[in-house]
Amino acid sequence: MRNYGGLVHAVGVFARHRGGNFAVLFSLAASVLALAVGFSVNVTQLYNAKSSLQGVVDAAVTSTARDLTTGVIKETDANTSVQVFLDANSQAGILQADQVVMDKLIVDRTAKTVQVDAHIDLALYFPILGMGDMKRVAASTTALYSDKKVEVAMMLDITGSMAKRGNVDKIGDLKAAAKNAVQTMLQNQDPKDPRIRVAIVPYASGVNAGKLAENVYAEMQVGSDLPPVVGSPLLVAKTGKSLLPFFSDYISIVGAAMPHPDNCATERKDKNGDADLSADGPDTVRTDRNDKKYYALVNRDDHLDGGGMNRCPDAEVIPLTADSGALLDSINDFRADGYTAGAIAIQWTYYMLSPQWRAAIKNAGLGNGASDANAKKIAKVAILMTDGQFNTAFAGAGGSYNSQGNLARGNAETLCGNMKNDGIEIFTIGFDLNDKDMSAPERDQAKAVLKGCSSKDASAAERHYFEVSTGVELDAAFQEIIRNTEKVALTQ
Repeated sequence: MRNYGGLVHAVGVFARHRGGNFAVLFSLAASVLALAVGFSVNVTQLYNAKSSLQGVVDAAVTSTARDLTTGVIKETDANTSVQVFLDANSQAGILQADQVVMDKLIVDRTAKTVQVDAHIDLALYFPILGMGDMKRVAASTTALYSDKKVEVAMMLDITGSMAKRGNVDKIGDLKAAAKNAVQTMLQNQDPKDPRIRVAIVPYASGVNAGKLAENVYAEMQVGSDLPPVVGSPLLVAKTGKSLLPFFSDYISIVGAAMPHPDNCATERKDKNGDADLSADGPDTVRTDRNDKKYYALVNRDDHLDGGGMNRCPDAEVIPLTADSGALLDSINDFRADGYTAGAIAIQWTYYMLSPQWRAAIKNAGLGNGASDANAKKIAKVAILMTDGQFNTAFAGAGGSYNSQGNLARGNAETLCGNMKNDGIEIFTIGFDLNDKDMSAPERDQAKAVLKGCSSKDASAAERHYFEVSTGVELDAAFQEIIRNTEKVALTQ
């Protein structure tokens, strides 16, 4: 073992003779350290104040722009509207009441913009030479107001895992959050010319198509996976011709010959038996492998037995509407039961935003359907919410249809890609995805699908993917999505 005695003795002697120098050096080092710590704290304080102020100003301007757009206020009221919002929401982050000062408000009637510049004078935690005791933090935001309309389709999970368990009532949380979202989006509108319309797609093992079920082909166990084609005995017997009848006649003939056990729908199938992931309307003409024509009805797979976990949900699909009563009534019908056919639900969400389904929706007496795609006049938004992993698919599946996670997730990802290509902005919510009833791989797969489906965030002020654990957080996510929807609609 080495002997360090001599070294220790030498250091001790040096310390006794140089003690004054060490004290001075230590004092200088401590001062520099204190300055560094104080500067770091101040920088953090300034960053948080800037972030909080920007959020408050963004919200005030977006809210005012929305009110101008919907006619709730006039342009001459914009100043008051912004100031009231700033006063009411100034205590955000580390801000204090009445701390936000509006420096400038510009309503540009030509560009249709609202611009607000604001600041706060922040008392620093550590006054430092060069920074002073106070620091001014500024923020500026500009938002558009216009007559741009918004179409929102919400996919809502009402599967068995959403059922109430003890003190945890996820289906109750969803109902409360969905109702609040509907009321928030549809408030303060002209009922004769609504700016925002909302559709809902509740789902479990399938989707209850409601009055749209006339566009669903109910498969028979001994029949074809495709609806009747030209020249089939059924069509020839009913029409006397080997021609494709008018669509209205076609669905009447098919519906009478192959009655629905319920109004549920699964995936539409192509001529190969795989899922048809397009947004085509049911009156689109298709051809089978022999080039014989038929109409592209959506399938109700014969393996959906309609009992137990595969029973049809009570809550029906509601196409785009500004009638909050119809939407709230459907939400009241939510009952948690069934497997998670998420891709089927995404497909129906796609249909609700597709103008190709407009004729079918009108014929069913369910409104005017979706508008034509026009990025300057229409913002189309999908909100996809689930509490678990997609696990059910029928088209192209074999064996257990409720154990088709890979197929369901693959279909979902393709559908989301198709929707984005059609200009649909997608927001996703994962509710309680860290539930220990799911394995780690299942949780990761569920999150991956939702992250992949969500649109990219255009700025730090926007979020498209949300993970929430409680009813309060779920409600907050819907409300933030609504605010972000306004930003998307007003800035694209």
